[in-house]
Amino acid sequence: MGALELDVLLGDVHSLKQKRSAVKPVVAELRRRFEVSAAEAGHLDLHRRALIGVAAVAADAEHVRDVLFACERLVAGRPELELLSARHRLVGPEDD
Repeated sequence: MGALELDVLLGDVHSLKQKRSAVKPVVAELRRRFEVSAAEAGHLDLHRRALIGVAAVAADAEHVRDVLFACERLVAGRPELELLSARHRLVGPEDD
């Protein structure tokens, strides 16, 4: 199992409504393309910042790592967003 936090800065956004319109398609694309759980998970009261959380589960840790890096690349490649930071975390059975 793995988790990814993506802290992004939004471009020409001046309201929370515009922010939702910018973040929602990114979250939907992450879910659709990579079959992960994804949601806006932080900076909810800031209109130019968003924290997108992504979680993936698979039997193979290497596959989870690959999926999370692919999610990061997708967000980093979006021209309307600036990826400020990405934090990866893998959790395995030994982490109980």
